[in-house]
Amino acid sequence: MTSADEDALRLLEHGELELLGLLPRSSNYTFLAKATDGAAEALAVYKPRRGEAPLWDFPEGTLCQREVAAFVVADALGWPAVPPTVLREGPEGPGSVQRFVEFDPQQHFFTMQDERPDDFRRVALFDVVVNNADRKSGHCLLSTEGMPFCIDHGVCFHEEPKLRTVIWDFAGEQIPPPLLDDLRGFGERLSAQALRGALGELLSERELDAMDARLAALVAAGCFPEPGSDRPYPWPPV
Repeated sequence: MTSADEDALRLLEHGELELLGLLPRSSNYTFLAKATDGAAEALAVYKPRRGEAPLWDFPEGTLCQREVAAFVVADALGWPAVPPTVLREGPEGPGSVQRFVEFDPQQHFFTMQDERPDDFRRVALFDVVVNNADRKSGHCLLSTEGMPFCIDHGVCFHEEPKLRTVIWDFAGEQIPPPLLDDLRGFGERLSAQALRGALGELLSERELDAMDARLAALVAAGCFPEPGSDRPYPWPPV
């Protein structure tokens, strides 16, 4: 984690949240907010727990925790870039608060995939580890500084296989050795009490055990998985 990320986390966690308005085209209540702590301020995306639409296959009121868990995993793994995210009390109750990324609205996975294959190999592997049930193309952003980010991880970490993604470009391909080393290193950190404890405050023990199993299977296979027959793509794709 960079010092800038650490500063962002402190601001998101302790700053005063001011709601600026609802963000459009969201299935759940999602607010653009401003976090302020003295002279420091930043835009943030605030997703309150009570604004989450109930889902038949995910425990009610847990999507905000999954957003935070995705950041924790990405930070421990070293990739992909997920904006700093915390779980805290806000004007509409507890929820996830994520640093807002200024981005180019014309860019998403389908427009960037040919130019950034290595970036999206990392995203594809991350989605296997966290069992992302909704990796749309539009969940991959290109910041105005030219860096790709991944957002919207509220439906990750289910204990049953749920992987639905538009990123199947690398199916069957061998995982590059440096990324395989990163996955092994993450597995070692995941067994340590600090990381396991942090994730245990956000996910159930069965969900953590399922992530352990997915990670072990991915490393043992040494290659990107093939799409399954049970709805491997999200809808809509963008």
